[in-house]
Amino acid sequence: MFDRAILHMDLDSFFVSVERLLRPELRNRPILIGGHSERAVVASCSYEARRYGVRSAMPMSRARQLCPQAVVLRGNMQAYSRYSRWVSEIVEEEAPLYEKASIDEFYLDLSGMDRYIGCWKWAVRLRQRIQRETGLPISMGLAANKLVAKVATGEAKPNGQLLIPPGSEREFLAPLPIEKIPGIGRKTAVKLHRLGIRKAGQLAAYPMELLEDMFGQHGKSIWRKVNGLGSTRLTPYSERKSISSEHTFDRDVEEPERLQAELTRLVGKLGFLLRKKGRLTSNVAVKLRYADFSTTTHQRKIPYTANDALLLSHARKLFEEHYKARRPLRLLGCRFSGLLYGNEPLQLFDQHQKEMKLLHGLDEIKKRFGDGVVWRASER
Repeated sequence: MFDRAILHMDLDSFFVSVERLLRPELRNRPILIGGHSERAVVASCSYEARRYGVRSAMPMSRARQLCPQAVVLRGNMQAYSRYSRWVSEIVEEEAPLYEKASIDEFYLDLSGMDRYIGCWKWAVRLRQRIQRETGLPISMGLAANKLVAKVATGEAKPNGQLLIPPGSEREFLAPLPIEKIPGIGRKTAVKLHRLGIRKAGQLAAYPMELLEDMFGQHGKSIWRKVNGLGSTRLTPYSERKSISSEHTFDRDVEEPERLQAELTRLVGKLGFLLRKKGRLTSNVAVKLRYADFSTTTHQRKIPYTANDALLLSHARKLFEEHYKARRPLRLLGCRFSGLLYGNEPLQLFDQHQKEMKLLHGLDEIKKRFGDGVVWRASER
């Protein structure tokens, strides 16, 4: 069982994978992404191209010499960003805490999950969901810290998964070439090779003080790394294109009236935040997590609004359409996305104007005395 559990996930040859989803005829062909000019470098390449010695950051002219039959593409950052956001949204829906390290790389803190569903089982389920919904290949490594998890992902590629049990970090790293340890660059590797050190295990056996004398603070850092010691601290990531709120019940709940009351409270809370920030939403989503930790999120596009009554109507419809009756819920959540700054659009109906006037009056009370002093009747 993990005390601290860090999952690292990396989308394999991400740019190439997206291009192949958009153009299936490119499958199994060597691909270089980065442009045609003399100064262009390889931003990404397929595994078929890597067999010829091509690597990312290599001059494109050299890559084309090594693999003249490769298809060369300029790249489509708009598509790559779109798919990256898609994966981010899935991770955000599922993960208790995550860090987005780059456009195609994530760290997730799963500490404590062994007591419920099991870190590895949960991670496998998440990876399968990403593959199923996006069609992208993704590799992952689960370990006690970020460093070992990242190295494990590298060893799992392409499109694989690897678990490093707690306590086996040094044993796992020992047979690996020192170049596979993050932070050991080409110059450091050359110096170590001169000492006859080529494997992480050899370097781990050296006294830390000796490496510190040779490389300064960097020597101390690489000694910790080859001994499997690393950070578990994540920098939480959040895309501020949405606002969300969710509630984990003290006990699993299946009573419809209590679930509806909680949904009403969540919508009211988010509606207040929308109006407080002077924003409108065009998308409502409801998140359902059942007692077995299975999680679903359902959403719908709506006309821009910050009206609680309209938002609650859409949220309730989503809930009623997708909630599996008599299955206890562990968590209920709501999210508004597609946000923009603006005021509520003018409506032809007097009822709408009356509702908005009432909401703004209630908002002023909440701002002055706190958002818990007034609520809709069905919230309590």
